[in-house]
Parts: sequence; C-alpha cells; structure tokens
Amino acid sequence: MIDWIAVWLFSTPILCAAMGDVIVQRSGILNIGLEGQMLVGAFTAFAISSVTGNPWLGLIFGAGAGLIMALIIGKLAIDLLADQVVVGIAMIFLSLGVTAYLYQNQFGMTGSSAGAPVLPKWGGIDFVMAFSVLLVPVFGFLLYKTKWGLSLRACGEYPEAAESARVSVRKVRFVALAIGGILAGIAGAELSIGIAGSFSENMTQGRGFVAIAMVTFGRWKPQWVLTSCLLIGWLESIQFLAQSKGWDIPFRLLLAMPYVAALLVLIVVGKGAAGPEALGQPFRKYR
Repeated sequence: MIDWIAVWLFSTPILCAAMGDVIVQRSGILNIGLEGQMLVGAFTAFAISSVTGNPWLGLIFGAGAGLIMALIIGKLAIDLLADQVVVGIAMIFLSLGVTAYLYQNQFGMTGSSAGAPVLPKWGGIDFVMAFSVLLVPVFGFLLYKTKWGLSLRACGEYPEAAESARVSVRKVRFVALAIGGILAGIAGAELSIGIAGSFSENMTQGRGFVAIAMVTFGRWKPQWVLTSCLLIGWLESIQFLAQSKGWDIPFRLLLAMPYVAALLVLIVVGKGAAGPEALGQPFRKYR
C-alpha cells in the first residue's frame, strides 16, 4: 500500500527546486548550480532555526540564501557571459566548502548531524508541501496565459527576437534566476527543517541534479514535472517502507534507486526532449 503523505513529503524538495528550474530554463539559463543553492538553503535554514528556535525564520533565510546565490550566478552568467556550466559547477564546489566549514565552525561537528526545530505539520503536511503543489497551476498559468510568460519563453527560444520586441532579456533572465533561487533555497530548507530536522554535510546528495533531470522528463511543463517528481518521491519513500516491513533488500540499493531512475530518464527521454532553443547560450546584446 502506498503512503501518499510520505510520497508527497519526499517529492517536495525536488518538486520545489524543479518548478523553479522550469522558469529558469524557460528563460534560456542552464543552472547547473541548483544543487549548491539547495545545499546553502538547507544549511542556512538549519542554522537560523537552531539559533533562534524559529523554523519559519529558518525558511525565510534559507530562501534568501538561495536568492543570493542566484544573483551571483546571474552576474557571472548573464552580465559577464561566463560559461553557464562552469559557473554552476563552481557554485556547487563553493557551497560544499562553505557549508562544511560553517557547520564545523558553528556546531563543532563533522560526519554527524545536529538537531533543529522543524516546520509544524498538520496531518503530516507542512507549509512547503502545500506550497510546492500550488506552484504547478500558478506557474502553468504564468507561463501560458500571461504576457510575462510569453516574454519568458521568447527569451529562452529566440532572445534576439524578444529583444527586438522591446523585451529586456537581461531583466527577464535575472527575474527567472531569482525565482529559481528562492525556490531552491526553500527546497533545501525543506530537507533540513522539514524532513530531517537536522543538517549534515552534503545532505542534498545530488537532489539538485535529479531536479534538473525531472525538468527534462517533464518536458519543461509544470504538470508533467509534478508527475516525474512524485515518481522520485515514491522511490525515496520505499527506503523507509522496506525498513518498516523488514524487507531483505540492500539499503544502499534502495538509496540508489532515485538516482538510477533519474539517469534512466536522461538516457531514455533526454534524446527526444526538445528544450528551449537558446538554453545555455549567452546573449550578448542587451538594451
């Protein structure tokens, strides 16, 4: 029997990050640094929640940390025209080093985790879980029913045409990165103060890359991204179901299942996936 609350819970961090990345990729930016944004959001939320005893402040600051990283990425990739893949990888390594150092410096621990107040739940559902699902219809409306959504998609498909139509590609891409950064920070916060109630070094464990894969799997459409993220959440929830039922399945195999699924998605689905035409390409002519 499927525990849908558990599936929803484990889907939430990836769904929240993936929904933000739909907006980012639709604008033409390939944000490989999503993993780093989630990790910084997770640590910041944990640290603030632990120090203040208020998980809501942790959530707000976690979102802010993701936003700051997004603006740094934007400055490098949009204004300075740096290679987007290189920028993303650099931000991941930076986040790994900074969060590990700050965690050890503040809490004096390595290879272990400390506890922090968590977001309250009502019937097993917390604010971020409900918020992430609401993003699906909201973003669907924004993308396909508003002038802003049309401008966003134009910037990802043919930025030269968007610029000639008096749309600032730079502004649109910065706004998209800001939205994606906030949601990545919230996704990380959900990991630390929504699910785990603690922080450990590199606790995101590749979920940012899984979120990017789910955007491809969902063909950059919010409703299909939701479906793909629920699949990953179901695979993650199986780990705990197997433990509770005493199934004789190697634990490391269970841990690998979501990542194997993401890899298969990229192999099977990635070839036929038609993403935004200008995805990952710098645009050199701004107004």
